Amino acid sequence: MTAVPEQDQPRPEIERLDCLGLTSAEAVDSALALRNVARNTALDSFRRIFREGVRASGPWRAGAPDVVATYRENSPEGEVVKFICRVAGDDGRAWETESVLIPMIGASGRSTYTLCLSSQIGCAMGCTFCETAQMGLIRSLSASEIVGQWWNAAHVIGIRPKNIVFMGMGEPMDNFDAVMQAVAVLKDHNGPSVPPSQITISTVGRVDGIRRMKEKLDTPGWHRLGLALSLNAPNDADRSAIMPVNRKWNLADLQRELIDWPRYGGNKLCIEYVLIPGVNDTREHAAQIGEFMRPLVLPVRTGATGDPEKDTRKRAVLNLIPYNPRRNSPWPAPAEEDVSRFFGWLIEERVFVKRRRTKGRQLMGACGQLGNEHVRGRKLVQVIVPGGES
Repeated sequence: MTAVPEQDQPRPEIERLDCLGLTSAEAVDSALALRNVARNTALDSFRRIFREGVRASGPWRAGAPDVVATYRENSPEGEVVKFICRVAGDDGRAWETESVLIPMIGASGRSTYTLCLSSQIGCAMGCTFCETAQMGLIRSLSASEIVGQWWNAAHVIGIRPKNIVFMGMGEPMDNFDAVMQAVAVLKDHNGPSVPPSQITISTVGRVDGIRRMKEKLDTPGWHRLGLALSLNAPNDADRSAIMPVNRKWNLADLQRELIDWPRYGGNKLCIEYVLIPGVNDTREHAAQIGEFMRPLVLPVRTGATGDPEKDTRKRAVLNLIPYNPRRNSPWPAPAEEDVSRFFGWLIEERVFVKRRRTKGRQLMGACGQLGNEHVRGRKLVQVIVPGGES
């Protein structure tokens, strides 16, 4: 029997590494250390995964969770697309994440898409008006699973989003490290190449996470990352009733952090306000919003005119969002005339306000509606932000 030369013997397939949770620099270093792959080869393969949507190239594979369902709904600005991905839970069961592609038409008339990403399966924050909160927290997503939602949007659904908002399932500040690693990948010029100014991180008001994000913005390449605060009630009594986080970090705490937000940080600070009938929709609520937002200004040649209104510019915009009822909600959606009246009150208070158009409500893809109705009543998890307060 003739021996087969060693170099001609069949070799087992080398398992490719998932690169979706790595920046290009991290990926190349890993390829050099673990696979002894040439630097240029590793970088070219990395670019193919993100730019061309191939599932495997060189030492890399795209470890994006499988898309198991897609739902579509027409809106005046285009088709809303909600897609569901299947991921493994810590208990070995299969769970689902939900992401939404939202059509937007800008001032130029050009149509683009914003991708609403999830950072967790479920949420521990317990906001009473939110569908996701009814699930409780299953687990946090890895950076790869977060970036995988972008990869699926761009290469499976076929819609490459212009903007990204972390406003899907979960509280991003509860999963701070994975979220920031995902942002590092999303803004990588060799990867998705989404500018930080087109990425916004939303929070219900975790002050410790906001402080950590401020520190991140001091890093070159991160200055213009955006922040959104879910306000939803402008006094502590009402806010604590619908958002338990307010019992730990109240409105005064939040206002101080926003006043101190870096001047170069993102575009305008986004203040999200979900208008819920009978909960936060009175004339007094509008006046209290004005009081909360009034100090959120930037000086413009302070003292130049002697008029405080002209010597400052508003650095925060309020997004007024008509409530999208969760399943079995005790509150209905507000009537259009009630939304218009509240909008007018905010104008009277000199609040810089924009009306958020409702999109995806029928497919449970609108703001506050993401979540699995079959998963309810799990124990809320006390989450600790590393380096911050519990």
